[in-house]
Amino acid sequence: MNDLDTRAGPARPGLLRRAAPALLGYAAVRALGLLVLALWSAARGTSAYTLLTARWDALWYTRVAELGYGYEVRLPNGDVHSNLAFFPLLPWLERLVAAVSPLSYADGGFLVSVLASLAAAGGIFAVAERLYGPRAAVCAVLLWAALPVGIVQSMAYSESLFTALAAWSLYAVLTGRWVTAGLLAACAGLTRPVGLAVVAAVWAAGLAALLRERRADPADRAPPRDRAAVMLGMAVAPLGAAGYVLWVGHRTGGGPLGYLDVQAGWRNGFDGGYAFARFTGEKFTALPTAPVGLALVVGVGLLVWLYGVCVRQRQPLALLVYAGVVTALALCASSYFGSKPRLLLPAFPLLLPLALGLARLRTPRSAAVLGSLAVVSAVYGAFWLNGSGPP
Repeated sequence: MNDLDTRAGPARPGLLRRAAPALLGYAAVRALGLLVLALWSAARGTSAYTLLTARWDALWYTRVAELGYGYEVRLPNGDVHSNLAFFPLLPWLERLVAAVSPLSYADGGFLVSVLASLAAAGGIFAVAERLYGPRAAVCAVLLWAALPVGIVQSMAYSESLFTALAAWSLYAVLTGRWVTAGLLAACAGLTRPVGLAVVAAVWAAGLAALLRERRADPADRAPPRDRAAVMLGMAVAPLGAAGYVLWVGHRTGGGPLGYLDVQAGWRNGFDGGYAFARFTGEKFTALPTAPVGLALVVGVGLLVWLYGVCVRQRQPLALLVYAGVVTALALCASSYFGSKPRLLLPAFPLLLPLALGLARLRTPRSAAVLGSLAVVSAVYGAFWLNGSGPP
């Protein structure tokens, strides 16, 4: 089929049915995580639901939904934490849920995240199934569910919503639905700053398709409307992120880069990984923290290795660009270093080589591996949220 062909072609009946085992498995892993969290929190005398819906960033999102933008906290050291740092799509959905139901904004955030996490699981399945078949797709979904910080998928955070939009946008690119891909990328850009990764993926794949089309034999070229659809999708993709960033700049008087000043108030920035490298290096200066430094080095090495495997396996350009940008932004940001595993949560294409390897094992063995990971994820999530928790 031509790269620019935007026609849906014959319907693919049964996608939801094919995804059902993955979605049920995903729900089971997340239910286990919530159960362990509830038991752990009860033993400590804390509220699991509060940890999920009214702590850390979740509290900031509900404040945006309730009060709008303009709320800020000035710290004794002079830092200014403004809620303009938080992109608007999740608060908008929280406000919508509260407007049409008796649920609170926090309840709405939890509901949106739960539903979005299922949509994300479905999108991951759709992408993985198209590339490697249904067995690998199920493994990919379960691996994503059982990540050590997988509990964030069930929090009133924006990671699940963003991953759902990103996954389905990438699937739309893979299936030639360019306008849909652009619209979903625009929505992803209204969800998190890393929405730029989805925009970059749509642009890279679109430009590659247009170049291939230009070099093709005239008799094999797609109709002009198909090229127009590619260009329209590319034009729409950045509107969400660009619109919000420009609005923040106008509101703060900081111009096009005003959003960076807002992030600077949170001590967030992009330094190419210098601060993270220095932080890691400092761990080796004292014996008690040396294992932490070693774990960080191994973790970064594993990410680089996985990305290299993705390249060698010839993943589609859109997935490589998306995963590369998400990983680079997470590792090269100067933000709080404990947040980096959470920031990497949307980089699901990195899991596809592992999923393909698991799919080649016999079912009992792959089930044992995934079950063990689910238990570890549940215990770690409960420990994490009852301790330092995600920033």
